[in-house]
Amino acid sequence: MADLSGHIKKFQKELNAGTSSLVLLSILSRSSTPMYGYQIAKLLEESGPEIPMMKQGSLYPVLRALEENNLLNSTIEPSVSGPPRRYYTITDDGRATLDEWLLIWKQTKMFVDTNLKG
Repeated sequence: MADLSGHIKKFQKELNAGTSSLVLLSILSRSSTPMYGYQIAKLLEESGPEIPMMKQGSLYPVLRALEENNLLNSTIEPSVSGPPRRYYTITDDGRATLDEWLLIWKQTKMFVDTNLKG
């Protein structure tokens, strides 16, 4: 029997690549204050500790990519307990994109659910 762990890791990586940006935009759209990366990582961990969908190391490249695409803004602020922190907020373009991505996600989820049920 073939080693399934390689297939599982590949599938999880591909699935996460498409959903990470959606989840991050959603979290930041609901936040009333700017959030920094570690704070977001802890929130993700608390929301599903038994299902590690996004490792902290992969969080930062996604945040940077969203900012490069003008979906997020960031500011760097000093921290009393360590190095400066980069705080993220969602932009108006980010909110509009999130709305569109949510529609696509719902359609995709319905398609997958329907076909998995047969």
